[in-house]
Amino acid sequence: MANSPKNVTQLAAVDAARAARMLSDVRDATLAGQRARIAPRPVIEQSWGRMLRSGVDPEHDFRSGLLAQDEVQRRREESPLRHVLPVLRAGLLQVADVAHHIMVIADAEGRVLWREGCSPVLRKADGLGFELGADWREDVVGTNGVGTPAVVRRPVQVFAAEHFVRSHTSWTCTGAPITDPRDGRLLGVVDISGPLETMHPATLSWVDSVAKLAEARLRELHQSSLEQLRAVAAPVLARLGDRAVVVDRDGWTAAVTGMPYTNRIALPKSLSAGRRWLPSLGLCSVEPLADGWLVRAADEAAEPLPQAATRIVLDLGRPRSWSVTVSGSAGSWSHELSPRHAELLYLLAVHRSGRSAAGLAGDVFGDPGRTVTVRAEMSRVRKYLGGFLEHQPYRFCEDADVEVLLPDDPRDLLPHSTAPAVTEGRASAFLP
Repeated sequence: MANSPKNVTQLAAVDAARAARMLSDVRDATLAGQRARIAPRPVIEQSWGRMLRSGVDPEHDFRSGLLAQDEVQRRREESPLRHVLPVLRAGLLQVADVAHHIMVIADAEGRVLWREGCSPVLRKADGLGFELGADWREDVVGTNGVGTPAVVRRPVQVFAAEHFVRSHTSWTCTGAPITDPRDGRLLGVVDISGPLETMHPATLSWVDSVAKLAEARLRELHQSSLEQLRAVAAPVLARLGDRAVVVDRDGWTAAVTGMPYTNRIALPKSLSAGRRWLPSLGLCSVEPLADGWLVRAADEAAEPLPQAATRIVLDLGRPRSWSVTVSGSAGSWSHELSPRHAELLYLLAVHRSGRSAAGLAGDVFGDPGRTVTVRAEMSRVRKYLGGFLEHQPYRFCEDADVEVLLPDDPRDLLPHSTAPAVTEGRASAFLP
């Protein structure tokens, strides 16, 4: 038999026990620093590397404290994933129960918020600490179907000894991230898990398809809420003679008058009514309106950006979430970054003199010809960073003090990214 991971996966579909033994040998050799007869799959090998660097013990599992039931309930009520539970249950539960699987839904922090399915398998999961309120981040419990998809931002199947911690190697799990379709922010992970003999190669595409259905439902709900806000805003804007925009609580535009339309306005995390400075509009009057805000821009003479020194902090130090924070004389505000925007702003922080669209295309895609995609993404970035970014070439404004917060180990930089320039950054001992 050819020594390829694909063949191990195929073998697992017909002889799970034999495949598990082969993967156990691979795991033992790799963790001992020896060359395994069959190389681990890249996504698993990279995860194991992160675990070794972070100090996770492969021989003893670690269980952080469970969240209290009232905290689990609070997170459920605040999680956008509560809106797509019917989609996830309809797409996964019936088959999961028959196939002796369970469905697990965790939030962006890896905490298990929902867990349903086959009763005997639920009891086995209890023995692994796979319980409501448990913390299943990768850097806490090792390579697994909840934490690893959250880090790499793509579906991952973890079979038997592909789990980093030995006590989990009798288990198989397949997870897919669910992201906010508006901005790419990680909302959580949906996972199908069970004893290793229940593993099937088709599970990966099945879970991924249902996760995408959930994201599509979230997109529909967002559009519906904006339409409702737009109906409330229409008569209000009709009475105004100045420039104004109505946005929802997250800054997404429902209606606008007297100014160009933009999809979203960056809002401070704790916005309140009154006169406020907003990055893309300058000085504004902010008033609550239904489940959103009426934002009235000041007159044209108002300065759109503060002239005092500005500090921009690009936080890439965490494995699952990234943000940019701007501080100046007008205050401070933060914006969570999608995986692609995190890559682009990292590259601009590295190249303070600027990068052309072709240069960024080469950095991100390995293809300088993909300038249309880069320009579209940079247009979205400039909608919330506004005048803090310049173009021709793309760069941070010269008077900004830019700081990049990076992981302790260069190899943990943006672990989801396959961009050539980011891969090079991981391999380099020098970090900006």
